Amino acid sequence: MSPYPHPRVGELRPTQMIFTFGVGAIVELPYISVMIMGLDDWDDSPQHTREIIEERLLTAVRQRLGPQVEKLLTPPISEESSYRLDPFSEAARVGVPVATFPRWMHCPRCQLLAPVSSGLFQLKTNPYHPERTRYVHEACPKNKTRTPPTVVPARFVVACADGHIDDFPWVDFVHRGRPCDAPILELIEYGPSGEARDLEVRCTTCDASRRMSEAFGEAGRDNMPRCRGRRPHLRDFEERGCQQQVKTLLLGASNLWFPDVLTTLAIPAGVSQLHQLVIDHWDDLRHATSREIITFMRTTGRLGDLAAFDDDAIWDAVQQKRERDAQGEDLPTPDLKTPEWALFTHPSSAPETSDLKLREVPAPAGFKDVLERVVLVERLREVRAMIGFTRLDPPGDVLDELEAQQRRMKLTRASPTWAPGSEVRGEGIFLQFREDAIQRWLSRQAVGQWDNAFFESHVAWRIARYIKEPDANYPGLRYVLIHAFSHILMRQLALEAGYVAASVRERIYSRNPGEDPDFPEPMAGLLIYTAAPDSEGTLGGLVSQGEPDILGQHLRKALTDAGLCASDPLCAEHGPSTDGITLHAAACHACMFAPETSCEQGNRYLDRSVLVATIAHQNLAFFLSPPAS
Repeated sequence: MSPYPHPRVGELRPTQMIFTFGVGAIVELPYISVMIMGLDDWDDSPQHTREIIEERLLTAVRQRLGPQVEKLLTPPISEESSYRLDPFSEAARVGVPVATFPRWMHCPRCQLLAPVSSGLFQLKTNPYHPERTRYVHEACPKNKTRTPPTVVPARFVVACADGHIDDFPWVDFVHRGRPCDAPILELIEYGPSGEARDLEVRCTTCDASRRMSEAFGEAGRDNMPRCRGRRPHLRDFEERGCQQQVKTLLLGASNLWFPDVLTTLAIPAGVSQLHQLVIDHWDDLRHATSREIITFMRTTGRLGDLAAFDDDAIWDAVQQKRERDAQGEDLPTPDLKTPEWALFTHPSSAPETSDLKLREVPAPAGFKDVLERVVLVERLREVRAMIGFTRLDPPGDVLDELEAQQRRMKLTRASPTWAPGSEVRGEGIFLQFREDAIQRWLSRQAVGQWDNAFFESHVAWRIARYIKEPDANYPGLRYVLIHAFSHILMRQLALEAGYVAASVRERIYSRNPGEDPDFPEPMAGLLIYTAAPDSEGTLGGLVSQGEPDILGQHLRKALTDAGLCASDPLCAEHGPSTDGITLHAAACHACMFAPETSCEQGNRYLDRSVLVATIAHQNLAFFLSPPAS
C-alpha cells in the first residue's frame, strides 16, 4: 500500500487530453502504464476547470450526447506550476485520475507473470519525482541485489471494435480453457527478436505452455474468446454484454484508442457587437441576476470590452440571451461547417473580433481560372470537444450518427452533464475553388468512371467493418480532389515554410449542389490553418505564405511534386481497392499522408492522380499542367 494516497504519476498538457491521451486512453509512463478514467472521477469544480464558451459546438455536442450536457470544460489543472508544487499540498491532488492498466505485470528477472491483485508486486511512489512511480517484485527468487527488480506491464492486451478493452486472458489462454487449481505463470522469451513466435507462456503448476503466436492472425480468431464487454475506464462491464471477437494487440499499438472529437471555429454569433461580447463573456455574465451585479462587475474590472457599454444596455442584452436560450431561438445549425463557409466566402461582411480577422487577397497568377477566392485568416480560435472514443478503427464522417453512436465508447456511466474541451488560437489560409471549374472536371467521362471506382471502394471498406448501409455517406470525388489538394499544400508549407507537420491542420468544405435541401449552395474549398498550444503558427508566419506571389510559388511546387512519388510506380498504380483494407488511391506516406491530428479523415479519400498526371493515369487531372509563373 502506498504511503501517499492517489500519488501523482506524471504530467500531460491540457490539449493532449483531447487528441492523444483522453478518457480511455493508455498512457505509457517510464515504468508503468495507466488508463485515463471516465468523467465520473474527474474534478469538475470551477476552482480547477474553466468553462469554454462556444454555442455552436455545445449544440453539436448536445445533439450527440443528449440535451443534459450543460457546458464544455477544460481538464482540471492546478494553478501552481509543477516545478514549485508542494507534493504534499492540496494542489498536488489536482489532476486527471488514472488507474493501472494493464493489471498484469511481468518480472524481467524471474519471468513471473501475475496480476497486481495477486499481492506479489508492491507499488513504490516518489512524491518528489512522480515519473519514478513503479511496481517492484520484493520476493523475486532470482534477485541477487538489495534493490528489488522493477516489473513491467504485460505487453499484450485484447480489444474489440465496440470500444471494449481487457487484460489478455493469460490463464485461459495457456490452459486452453482447462482448469488449474493454482496457476503460476511465466512469460519466457526464447529469441532476441521480441516477436510473438519467440514468446511462450508457461504454467509452472501444471506444466501447460503455449506460444503467443497462436493469439494473432487466423489462429487468433479461432483461439481467442468473445469479448467480456469490459470498460476499465468506467470500472465496469457493458450491461448488455458484447458479442464481438476480441483482437490481441500490443500495448503500444496506435489503434488502441482513437478520439471522437468535434471541432469548430469560433465565429461571431451575436446580432451586434454588444450581443457578441455578451456571448464571449457568458461564463461570468450567466451569474448576473440583476443590474446591480453588472455594476459591481464594472467596479471590479471584470467587464473587459463590455465596459464601453452602459450597465442598462448590458443587462438588457443578458436578459435577451437568456430568453433566446430558453426558447431555443438562438441555436446554431447542426452543420458546423456551413456557417464557417458563409463567413469565409463573404469576408468583407465578417466583423473583426478578438477571435477572428479576415483579409481577402487576389488569387495567384495562373490559378485564377480555378480559384474563386483566397482569404487570409489573420486570427482564429479553434474549439474542440471530445464526445467519446473508438478502438481498432478511427471514427470519421464516413459513419452516420447512428452507426457512430454504436461504436463510440461512452465517457461516463450515466449521461454526461459536461464534455471535456480545449481551445487554441492560430491563423490560416482559406481557398475557394471555382464551381464552374469543378463541374467541368466532374463532367469528364474518365473522371466519372474514377468516381464510380471510389464509390465501390467506399462500399467495400464499410462492408469489411460491418457498417450498416454501406453505400451511404459517400463524400464524392469532389471531396477527394479538395482533400488531396489540401494535403499537398500542407506538406509544401511544412517543408518550405518551416512548420512542424503536426502543427498544420486542414478543414475541408465540400458539398454537391442540392445535396442538402436546407443549404442548396455547393461548397468547394479548404482552410489550412495552425492551431497549436505553443507559439508556432500564431505569429503571422502562415498568413504571410498566403500572399499572391508566395502562395503561387507554393502551389506550383506542390503540384509539380505531386506528379512523382518516391514509391512510384507502386504508389501511382494503386487505385481505389475493393478489398476493404484501404480507402485511397495514389497516396502514401512518401507523398501525401499527414499526421493524424492534421487530417480530418484519417488519410482516407486521397489520390494525387486527380490533381496532376501521374505515370499511371494521365486523363484524371484537374490541373492539366502546373500553371506557369
